[in-house]
Amino acid sequence: MTLLKAPAPIPSRGFCCFGVIMSIGVVQEQTITFESGIRLESGRILAPITLVYELYGTLNADRSNLIMVEHAWTGDAHLAGKRSENDTKSGWWDAIVGPGKLLDTDRYCVLCSNVIGSCYGSTGPASINPKTGKRYNLTFPVITVRDMVRAQELLLDHLGVKRLLCVIGGSMGGMQALEWATQYPERVASVIALATTPRPSPQAISLNAVARWAIYNDPTWKKGEYKHNPKDGLALARGIGHITFLSDESMWQKFDRRFSARDGLFDFFGQFEVERYLNYNGHNFVSRFDANSFLYLAKALDLYDVAWGYESMADAFSRVRAPIQFFAFSSDWLYPPYQTEEMVRCLQELGKTVEYHLIPSAYGHDAFLLEHEAFTPIVRSLLERVSR
Repeated sequence: MTLLKAPAPIPSRGFCCFGVIMSIGVVQEQTITFESGIRLESGRILAPITLVYELYGTLNADRSNLIMVEHAWTGDAHLAGKRSENDTKSGWWDAIVGPGKLLDTDRYCVLCSNVIGSCYGSTGPASINPKTGKRYNLTFPVITVRDMVRAQELLLDHLGVKRLLCVIGGSMGGMQALEWATQYPERVASVIALATTPRPSPQAISLNAVARWAIYNDPTWKKGEYKHNPKDGLALARGIGHITFLSDESMWQKFDRRFSARDGLFDFFGQFEVERYLNYNGHNFVSRFDANSFLYLAKALDLYDVAWGYESMADAFSRVRAPIQFFAFSSDWLYPPYQTEEMVRCLQELGKTVEYHLIPSAYGHDAFLLEHEAFTPIVRSLLERVSR
């Protein structure tokens, strides 16, 4: 086990070279539809399938420099750069993608695809069912993380890429990375999984269950047949989920027990700052995410098991060919380090090439998005080795 001390935060919105901040610039979202679709783990056929994706950098002549970045639960394909010149917000992992950054677009071509089941353009419950001309809603089939990756394989074939240089992801993205390693071992040269799990714990499942109840009990949800997002239920569900992304230490640091300066201390509806934050975060989420997609992706998380369809985790990991780097974060209580360590021990016993790095962090589960400085040199070293 390697224990890494996270450095103090530094500005991360670009790469500084001789005083010039390098940026990926404006990126263009791309869309592809596969009429044949895929057979899901449930046995149902989902067709056609539309995938939204973004590409950064250029594929080399033999198409061997592609890095796939997998997004987490409510993420999207907008990994880096901006959508327009007037866009004020960069992609969700902009800090590590671009010229001279960890995923150096002068050397690598970087791909991020929105998963099926989402509401950011890829086929999901908010999409129109071509057979009925109406939204799928709850007629959309239950999907798994493995189904998400199966759809992405279609995209790789479309791009003419036989083998990924690397697949990297955190949380649900890490689950997808593990699926690439076990289901398509011949198609990946390296794998990096951050803040993830071989299977969510009963505690994680129970928290998702409570989030589901929040949506189900919103009278405007109407069993998925709503015309307008059930904002109260979805905001509450997001609030529950967001608590799991944080940590006790980070919440003390960010909010302490401060009472909102806007409210009177003995006002019955007065709020602590942490309450106000969760309220803001939850209702802001409603404007950008679909309730049914939230439910379907939560179900996919709960169902995830790297050993699904195998006799054991060892049986599943026996298929792995690529070196795997695992990163866990000390304050992550959603997918705590012991869950990563279980996978590491299993791979070591199988004689597979595996690294484990435990990073001390106060940021909880979200640390993989916020403390990239801690893992950048280690990931860069792996990319250098596999590139050679």
